[in-house]
Amino acid sequence: MTISNIMVSLDLAAAAADRVQLAADLAQEFEARLTGVGACQFQGFMPVGDVIEVLHTYELEERCARERLDEAKALFRRAAGTEVETAWRPALARPLDHLAEQSRAADLVVVARHGLADGDPGPMGIPVGALLMEAGRPVLVTPPGIKRLEARRAVVAWKNTPQARRALHDALPLLARAETVQVVTIGPGASRGGAEDVATHLAGHGITSTARPLAQPDISEADELIRFVQHEGVDLVVMGAYGHSRLREWVFGGLTRDMLQLMPVCCLMSH
Repeated sequence: MTISNIMVSLDLAAAAADRVQLAADLAQEFEARLTGVGACQFQGFMPVGDVIEVLHTYELEERCARERLDEAKALFRRAAGTEVETAWRPALARPLDHLAEQSRAADLVVVARHGLADGDPGPMGIPVGALLMEAGRPVLVTPPGIKRLEARRAVVAWKNTPQARRALHDALPLLARAETVQVVTIGPGASRGGAEDVATHLAGHGITSTARPLAQPDISEADELIRFVQHEGVDLVVMGAYGHSRLREWVFGGLTRDMLQLMPVCCLMSH
Protein backbone atom coordinates (compact mmCIF):
# COMPACT_ATOMS: atom_id res chain seq x y z
CA MET A 1 0.00 0.00 0.00
CA THR A 2 2.05 2.88 -1.28
CA ILE A 3 1.97 5.88 -3.59
CA SER A 4 4.91 6.43 -5.94
CA ASN A 5 3.79 9.35 -8.10
CA ILE A 6 1.48 12.20 -7.15
CA MET A 7 0.25 14.49 -9.90
CA VAL A 8 -0.98 18.01 -9.12
CA SER A 9 -2.95 20.26 -11.44
CA LEU A 10 -1.56 23.76 -11.90
CA ASP A 11 -3.50 26.90 -12.66
CA LEU A 12 -2.95 30.52 -11.65
CA ALA A 13 -5.74 30.75 -9.09
CA ALA A 14 -5.06 32.19 -5.64
CA ALA A 15 -5.18 28.74 -4.01
CA ALA A 16 -2.76 27.06 -6.45
CA ALA A 17 0.29 27.38 -4.18
CA ASP A 18 -1.58 25.83 -1.25
CA ARG A 19 -2.58 22.88 -3.45
CA VAL A 20 1.02 22.30 -4.54
CA GLN A 21 2.26 22.49 -0.94
CA LEU A 22 -0.32 19.91 0.11
CA ALA A 23 0.69 17.61 -2.74
CA ALA A 24 4.39 18.09 -1.98
CA ASP A 25 3.81 17.24 1.67
CA LEU A 26 2.06 14.02 0.67
CA ALA A 27 4.86 13.20 -1.76
CA GLN A 28 7.42 13.64 1.00
CA GLU A 29 5.43 11.44 3.37
CA PHE A 30 5.18 8.63 0.81
CA GLU A 31 8.66 9.23 -0.67
CA ALA A 32 6.93 9.76 -4.00
CA ARG A 33 7.68 11.86 -7.04
CA LEU A 34 5.61 15.02 -7.45
CA THR A 35 4.60 15.86 -11.01
CA GLY A 36 3.15 19.25 -11.84
CA VAL A 37 0.81 19.35 -14.84
CA GLY A 38 -0.30 22.53 -16.55
CA ALA A 39 -1.91 23.25 -19.89
CA CYS A 40 -3.24 26.31 -21.65
CA GLN A 41 -5.11 26.23 -24.91
CA PHE A 42 -4.95 29.17 -27.29
CA GLN A 43 -7.36 29.79 -30.10
CA GLY A 44 -6.07 29.31 -33.62
CA PHE A 45 -7.47 31.59 -36.29
CA MET A 46 -8.51 30.75 -39.83
CA PRO A 47 -6.59 32.75 -42.45
CA VAL A 48 -9.41 35.15 -43.22
CA GLY A 49 -8.76 38.82 -43.97
CA ASP A 50 -5.33 40.38 -43.73
CA VAL A 51 -2.81 37.54 -43.46
CA ILE A 52 -0.24 39.59 -41.54
CA GLU A 53 -2.83 40.64 -38.96
CA VAL A 54 -4.04 37.05 -38.59
CA LEU A 55 -0.50 35.78 -38.03
CA HIS A 56 0.20 38.56 -35.53
CA THR A 57 -2.93 37.65 -33.54
CA TYR A 58 -2.00 33.96 -33.64
CA GLU A 59 1.52 34.66 -32.36
CA LEU A 60 0.18 36.93 -29.62
CA GLU A 61 -2.25 34.28 -28.37
CA GLU A 62 0.47 31.63 -28.40
CA ARG A 63 2.89 33.89 -26.52
CA CYS A 64 0.27 34.64 -23.85
CA ALA A 65 -0.40 30.92 -23.39
CA ARG A 66 3.32 30.16 -23.05
CA GLU A 67 3.71 32.97 -20.52
CA ARG A 68 0.91 31.47 -18.42
CA LEU A 69 2.66 28.10 -18.52
CA ASP A 70 5.98 29.68 -17.50
CA GLU A 71 4.25 31.43 -14.59
CA ALA A 72 2.62 28.16 -13.52
CA LYS A 73 5.96 26.35 -13.71
CA ALA A 74 7.61 28.98 -11.49
CA LEU A 75 4.74 28.72 -9.01
CA PHE A 76 5.07 24.94 -8.97
CA ARG A 77 8.82 25.05 -8.34
CA ARG A 78 8.47 27.57 -5.52
CA ALA A 79 5.59 25.83 -3.75
CA ALA A 80 6.95 22.28 -4.17
CA GLY A 81 10.23 23.13 -2.45
CA THR A 82 13.35 21.03 -2.59
CA GLU A 83 12.52 18.07 -0.35
CA VAL A 84 10.86 15.93 -3.02
CA GLU A 85 11.72 14.83 -6.54
CA THR A 86 9.69 16.83 -9.04
CA ALA A 87 8.81 16.85 -12.73
CA TRP A 88 6.95 19.40 -14.84
CA ARG A 89 4.69 18.49 -17.76
CA PRO A 90 3.25 21.47 -19.68
CA ALA A 91 1.28 21.58 -22.91
CA LEU A 92 -0.41 23.98 -25.28
CA ALA A 93 -3.60 21.97 -25.11
CA ARG A 94 -7.00 21.71 -23.47
CA PRO A 95 -6.21 21.41 -19.73
CA LEU A 96 -8.66 18.56 -19.07
CA ASP A 97 -7.39 16.49 -21.99
CA HIS A 98 -3.75 16.98 -21.02
CA LEU A 99 -4.23 16.10 -17.34
CA ALA A 100 -6.38 13.07 -18.14
CA GLU A 101 -3.69 11.84 -20.54
CA GLN A 102 -0.83 12.44 -18.11
CA SER A 103 -2.68 10.73 -15.27
CA ARG A 104 -1.67 7.39 -16.78
CA ALA A 105 1.57 7.83 -14.79
CA ALA A 106 -0.09 8.85 -11.50
CA ASP A 107 -1.20 6.99 -8.42
CA LEU A 108 -3.09 10.05 -7.17
CA VAL A 109 -4.20 13.26 -8.90
CA VAL A 110 -4.61 16.41 -6.80
CA VAL A 111 -6.99 19.10 -8.08
CA ALA A 112 -8.84 22.15 -6.78
CA ARG A 113 -12.42 22.17 -5.56
CA HIS A 114 -14.48 24.49 -7.74
CA GLY A 115 -17.32 25.63 -5.52
CA LEU A 116 -19.48 28.61 -6.37
CA ALA A 117 -17.53 30.75 -3.90
CA ASP A 118 -14.06 29.41 -4.75
CA GLY A 119 -13.23 31.90 -7.49
CA ASP A 120 -12.46 31.51 -11.17
CA PRO A 121 -9.44 29.24 -11.85
CA GLY A 122 -8.91 30.88 -15.23
CA PRO A 123 -8.09 29.21 -18.56
CA MET A 124 -5.86 26.59 -16.94
CA GLY A 125 -8.54 25.34 -14.56
CA ILE A 126 -9.76 21.73 -14.55
CA PRO A 127 -13.46 20.72 -14.42
CA VAL A 128 -13.19 18.22 -11.59
CA GLY A 129 -16.25 16.18 -12.46
CA ALA A 130 -15.13 15.54 -16.01
CA LEU A 131 -11.65 14.61 -14.79
CA LEU A 132 -13.10 12.04 -12.40
CA MET A 133 -14.86 10.36 -15.30
CA GLU A 134 -11.92 10.46 -17.73
CA ALA A 135 -8.74 10.00 -15.67
CA GLY A 136 -9.27 6.47 -14.38
CA ARG A 137 -7.30 7.45 -11.28
CA PRO A 138 -8.24 8.48 -7.73
CA VAL A 139 -8.69 12.24 -7.53
CA LEU A 140 -8.02 14.21 -4.35
CA VAL A 141 -10.25 17.31 -4.39
CA THR A 142 -8.79 20.05 -2.18
CA PRO A 143 -10.71 23.09 -0.89
CA PRO A 144 -8.93 26.46 -0.96
CA GLY A 145 -6.86 27.37 2.08
CA ILE A 146 -5.73 23.84 3.00
CA LYS A 147 -1.94 23.46 2.77
CA ARG A 148 -1.54 20.09 4.46
CA LEU A 149 -3.45 16.82 4.61
CA GLU A 150 -2.60 14.78 7.67
CA ALA A 151 -5.48 12.33 7.08
CA ARG A 152 -5.57 11.54 10.78
CA ARG A 153 -9.36 11.31 11.03
CA ALA A 154 -10.91 9.75 7.92
CA VAL A 155 -14.44 8.92 6.85
CA VAL A 156 -15.41 6.43 4.17
CA ALA A 157 -18.81 7.48 2.78
CA TRP A 158 -19.96 4.00 1.91
CA LYS A 159 -22.48 2.79 -0.66
CA ASN A 160 -22.44 -0.72 -2.00
CA THR A 161 -21.43 0.33 -5.52
CA PRO A 162 -18.43 -0.31 -7.78
CA GLN A 163 -17.38 3.34 -7.45
CA ALA A 164 -17.29 3.19 -3.65
CA ARG A 165 -15.35 -0.08 -3.71
CA ARG A 166 -12.81 1.44 -6.07
CA ALA A 167 -12.45 4.56 -3.90
CA LEU A 168 -11.96 2.41 -0.81
CA HIS A 169 -9.19 0.43 -2.51
CA ASP A 170 -7.55 3.58 -3.88
CA ALA A 171 -7.55 5.20 -0.44
CA LEU A 172 -5.84 2.31 1.40
CA PRO A 173 -2.39 4.00 1.51
CA LEU A 174 -3.92 7.06 3.20
CA LEU A 175 -6.29 5.13 5.45
CA ALA A 176 -3.37 3.01 6.70
CA ARG A 177 -1.86 6.18 8.20
CA ALA A 178 -5.05 7.44 9.83
CA GLU A 179 -5.60 7.41 13.57
CA THR A 180 -9.35 6.85 13.22
CA VAL A 181 -11.41 5.58 10.29
CA GLN A 182 -15.19 5.57 10.30
CA VAL A 183 -17.27 3.82 7.64
CA VAL A 184 -20.42 5.90 7.33
CA THR A 185 -23.68 4.90 5.67
CA ILE A 186 -26.52 7.39 5.35
CA GLY A 187 -30.26 6.98 4.95
CA PRO A 188 -33.14 4.77 6.08
CA GLY A 189 -31.30 1.57 5.08
CA ALA A 190 -27.97 2.69 6.57
CA SER A 191 -27.74 -0.23 8.98
CA ARG A 192 -28.01 -2.66 6.05
CA GLY A 193 -25.44 -0.91 3.86
CA GLY A 194 -22.59 -3.35 4.43
CA ALA A 195 -20.42 -1.05 6.56
CA GLU A 196 -19.55 -3.90 8.93
CA ASP A 197 -18.18 -5.96 6.04
CA VAL A 198 -16.11 -2.97 4.92
CA ALA A 199 -14.69 -2.59 8.43
CA THR A 200 -13.74 -6.28 8.39
CA HIS A 201 -12.10 -5.83 4.99
CA LEU A 202 -10.07 -2.88 6.29
CA ALA A 203 -9.02 -4.90 9.32
CA GLY A 204 -7.50 -7.41 6.91
CA HIS A 205 -5.22 -4.58 5.77
CA GLY A 206 -4.29 -3.68 9.33
CA ILE A 207 -6.68 -0.71 9.45
CA THR A 208 -8.97 -0.42 12.46
CA SER A 209 -12.31 1.20 11.68
CA THR A 210 -15.83 1.55 13.04
CA ALA A 211 -19.14 1.36 11.22
CA ARG A 212 -21.40 4.39 11.71
CA PRO A 213 -24.90 4.15 10.22
CA LEU A 214 -26.57 7.57 10.09
CA ALA A 215 -30.35 7.59 9.83
CA GLN A 216 -31.06 10.41 7.41
CA PRO A 217 -32.97 13.31 9.01
CA ASP A 218 -34.91 15.96 7.10
CA ILE A 219 -31.80 17.20 5.28
CA SER A 220 -29.91 16.00 2.24
CA GLU A 221 -27.31 13.25 2.35
CA ALA A 222 -24.65 15.85 1.55
CA ASP A 223 -25.70 18.12 4.41
CA GLU A 224 -25.76 15.18 6.82
CA LEU A 225 -22.31 14.04 5.73
CA ILE A 226 -20.85 17.55 5.98
CA ARG A 227 -22.40 17.99 9.42
CA PHE A 228 -20.89 14.68 10.56
CA VAL A 229 -17.47 15.59 9.14
CA GLN A 230 -17.44 18.92 10.94
CA HIS A 231 -18.69 17.46 14.23
CA GLU A 232 -16.08 14.66 14.21
CA GLY A 233 -13.14 16.83 13.14
CA VAL A 234 -12.59 14.75 10.00
CA ASP A 235 -9.87 15.85 7.58
CA LEU A 236 -10.33 13.27 4.79
CA VAL A 237 -13.47 11.89 3.13
CA VAL A 238 -13.33 8.88 0.79
CA MET A 239 -16.23 8.21 -1.56
CA GLY A 240 -17.24 7.05 -5.00
CA ALA A 241 -18.16 9.55 -7.70
CA TYR A 242 -21.48 8.89 -9.41
CA GLY A 243 -22.43 10.38 -12.75
CA HIS A 244 -23.03 9.84 -16.43
CA SER A 245 -22.22 11.73 -19.59
CA ARG A 246 -24.22 13.62 -22.15
CA LEU A 247 -21.54 13.70 -24.82
CA ARG A 248 -18.79 15.78 -23.09
CA GLU A 249 -21.04 17.20 -20.36
CA TRP A 250 -20.98 15.22 -17.12
CA VAL A 251 -24.13 15.05 -15.03
CA PHE A 252 -23.85 14.06 -11.36
CA GLY A 253 -26.17 12.87 -8.67
CA GLY A 254 -26.88 15.13 -5.71
CA LEU A 255 -24.25 13.80 -3.29
CA THR A 256 -21.37 13.83 -5.78
CA ARG A 257 -22.32 17.27 -7.09
CA ASP A 258 -22.58 18.77 -3.61
CA MET A 259 -19.31 17.21 -2.44
CA LEU A 260 -17.48 18.67 -5.44
CA GLN A 261 -18.70 22.14 -4.48
CA LEU A 262 -19.25 22.17 -0.71
CA MET A 263 -17.09 19.63 1.14
CA PRO A 264 -14.90 21.70 3.51
CA VAL A 265 -12.14 19.06 3.79
CA CYS A 266 -10.12 17.05 1.28
CA CYS A 267 -12.14 14.40 -0.52
CA LEU A 268 -10.66 11.40 -2.32
CA MET A 269 -13.03 10.30 -5.07
CA SER A 270 -12.92 7.52 -7.64
CA HIS A 271 -15.24 6.56 -10.47
